[in-house]
Amino acid sequence: MSRHTLSVLVEDKPGVLARIAGLFSRRGFNIESLAVGPTEHAEISRMTIVVAVDESPLEQVTKQLNKLVEVIKIVELDPAASINRELVLVKVGATAETRGQVLDTVQLFRAKVIDISPDAVTMQIVGNSGKIADFLTMLEPFGIRELVQSGQVAIGRGTRSISERTLRPVTVPVPPVAG
Repeated sequence: MSRHTLSVLVEDKPGVLARIAGLFSRRGFNIESLAVGPTEHAEISRMTIVVAVDESPLEQVTKQLNKLVEVIKIVELDPAASINRELVLVKVGATAETRGQVLDTVQLFRAKVIDISPDAVTMQIVGNSGKIADFLTMLEPFGIRELVQSGQVAIGRGTRSISERTLRPVTVPVPPVAG
C-alpha cells in the first residue's frame, strides 16, 4: 500500500463530509488524516484526505466521489510537487532543571512556546510529518502530558490553482445607489 494525498473541492453544505467519509469507510479504507476548511470562494470548502491504499482501489473511490453532486474537483497531490503541513500543540513536563533543555528544543525546531506554568511548557509546531515526528521524539524524555495534532493540509507548488478553469467567477451583488 502507498500513501496518497487527495485535495477535494466540495460545495459547502451540511452532510458532505459524512457522505465522502462514508465512501472510504464502505471500501474499508482508513483515512489517516482529514482536514476541511473554507477556500477563497465562500461557497466552496477544501478537503485534504490522506489514505494508504493501492492505486486501483483508490481510482474506484475517486470515480465514486466524482459522481457525488457536491464534489467539484478531486486532485491527487504529488509529494514532490506539493507542500504539506500539520499543526501540533504539545504540553510537556518542565522543571526548573529541565526547562532550559525544553526551550532549546523549541528553538532548534523553530516551534513556539504558547504557555508556561511552573511544571509544564505548551508549544506549537507547524511542519511536515517528518519534522513533527522528530520534534516529538526529542520531547519524549521530558514527558509528553498532552498532545493534539491537526490533519494534514496540502497545496500544489507553483502558480496554478486547483480551482483554475473549474469554478465560475464569484460575483458579489452591488447594492443599488440611492438617488
